[in-house]
Amino acid sequence: MFFLSLAAVFALGAVVASFIGVVAVRLYTGQGFLTGRSRCDACGAPLQAVSLVPIFAYIASRGRAQCCGTRISFIAPVSEVFLGSLFVLAYLKLGLASALPFMLVSLSALLSLVLYDLAHQILPTPLLASFVAAAAITGFLSAPSLAEFRGMVLAAFFIAAFLAAIHYLSRGRAMGFADAPFAFGCALLAGPTALSGFVFSFWIGAIIGIALLAGRPRGSRIGVEVPFAPFLAAGFLLAYFTQWNIITLLAASLPSK
Repeated sequence: MFFLSLAAVFALGAVVASFIGVVAVRLYTGQGFLTGRSRCDACGAPLQAVSLVPIFAYIASRGRAQCCGTRISFIAPVSEVFLGSLFVLAYLKLGLASALPFMLVSLSALLSLVLYDLAHQILPTPLLASFVAAAAITGFLSAPSLAEFRGMVLAAFFIAAFLAAIHYLSRGRAMGFADAPFAFGCALLAGPTALSGFVFSFWIGAIIGIALLAGRPRGSRIGVEVPFAPFLAAGFLLAYFTQWNIITLLAASLPSK
């Protein structure tokens, strides 16, 4: 029964991720995502029901569209596996607590923002506001006491203020302003591990950024823009689900006397 519950939670996350992928592609493009049949992005042919099954459809078709044979982006199945896994982790961590539904909504909104930022390098205000609101409710319901929730909000505010300062001091060249409220919501989700998540996000961003620059030819590395929201999401989620403390990790890395 327990494993069936985990499978059901994973399947729910995969289905939600599949819908989020459609939203991320069609939002603000004039295309509807609540009505009408799904169509192939390459040839426009209507997709059959079997082609809409998360993860399975990609594996069964070997990564190609059945209608025209065009290679399908791997982002869809990866995001479906990723959100399904996050749903399972959230279920294992929170159980059937009142905070669980809001955590699942927060994770869904988080994925939609990351996918949209990767595609358009912008965080749309309606999705951002929904994420922050869901994260705030999740943090409130997860906090052991009102005093600890106030501390979480204060830590989230300072993290957001730091990113906003970077934005204004660099005149928007180093970071977009929307990253500040995005980090605020991520910090509320991470709770007591918010500081660790913030540091992890910069470490992850530095590692991936260096790898991306190293893979580009000389002379084409200037002006490369990399969205920071995915790194923020990865850092805070890593801290939340592992409960790794940055101070403890740094202390353990120092040589003992």
